[in-house]
Amino acid sequence: MARGHARVTGSALGPYQTAVVRIGFSFTWLLFLLREWPHRRELYGPDGPWSWDMARQLIDGNRAFTTLMWSDSDLWFETVYALALVSALLLLLGWRTRTMSVLFMLGVLSLQNRSIFLGDGGDNLIHLMSLYLVLTRCGQVWSLDARRAARRPDGQEPLRDTTGIVLWTVLGLALAWAQLFTDAGLSPIADGPLPGLGWATVLWGLWLVQGGWWLARRYAPGEPRTVLDMLANLAHNGALVVIMGEVCLLYASAGWYKVQGSRWQDGTALYYPLHLDYFSPWPSLADALASSGTLVMLLTYGTVIVQVAFPFTLLNRRAKNAMLVLLMLEHVGIAVALGLPFFSLAAIAADAVFLPTAFLLWTGRKATRARDRLAARAVRLPRQRTGEHDEQPDDEKPAPTLTG
Repeated sequence: MARGHARVTGSALGPYQTAVVRIGFSFTWLLFLLREWPHRRELYGPDGPWSWDMARQLIDGNRAFTTLMWSDSDLWFETVYALALVSALLLLLGWRTRTMSVLFMLGVLSLQNRSIFLGDGGDNLIHLMSLYLVLTRCGQVWSLDARRAARRPDGQEPLRDTTGIVLWTVLGLALAWAQLFTDAGLSPIADGPLPGLGWATVLWGLWLVQGGWWLARRYAPGEPRTVLDMLANLAHNGALVVIMGEVCLLYASAGWYKVQGSRWQDGTALYYPLHLDYFSPWPSLADALASSGTLVMLLTYGTVIVQVAFPFTLLNRRAKNAMLVLLMLEHVGIAVALGLPFFSLAAIAADAVFLPTAFLLWTGRKATRARDRLAARAVRLPRQRTGEHDEQPDDEKPAPTLTG
């Protein structure tokens, strides 16, 4: 028990897994926003069939959170959409990860709750994971934050953090403006993510915690900083367990519900979506798959078996790794054959929380080598100057190098 307590309070577990989850979901959301940029006003804005007044009536009933209900102006909608894009990009890069994870969550909730009839299973997964990522320390590795921390001598904290202070101040002023001068209606005890916990308490609490973290790091680096680190590690590890449980619940519920369906029982469930025009981006591929009854049966039964068995394979590392490969291949097939790339990307990003650390480190080394090779190819030797005005003495000419 003592070793377990020291482990969960002394370190944030799964740094590479949480980094992959952060990168995967921010990348998926960023791609989705970019793809729907020409149609953003029809999907979530003033030109959509689900008008602002209709959304207001629904929000008054379900009490969901969305900043798009604070104003019905076109400028405000464009601002929220642009901020959602920027926060997704910066979270992907790992810049000011704690702050960007909160802004990423607000962007996801604002757009999805504005038009709830547009989403699918992938959107629901992004919705949930955006909440969990706020509690994780997902910028420990593979982020600009980690790169900046690695450049500090002996891990020393910077004497000044002007960017962080300015960002913290601006966000505090923006939150005060939203609560005082808009129709946000942020309550401290109602309509929040948890019963009795309103969005005003959550957002102001996160803002104050961020300020307290900076004060402890700057003026109390001893025991107060240690206690805050322990609490942050507890929150991270708890959120990591919730993310893993969410993935297990996702596959278990999907698999057991499929078992109850007659089409899944007789092995023909996959046949029908392959004949729907909406889910057939490649008609020839869909026809080829549907033409083989044996292949349809194997894929149908295989999907059920893999989803039902996945939570139990976590007891064995090799079985779990093999099942992860099958699940990811299944989602790749869904993306290609049924035309659901964002659903598949979200599911694969969630599956990545179970990837082994050795594989992630190997992938990181390969990516680093590929980046270095690309950077080396981009370097060009300086051109030799010609002409009598460009001539220099031999002893003054710089020696050509690969780095210039």
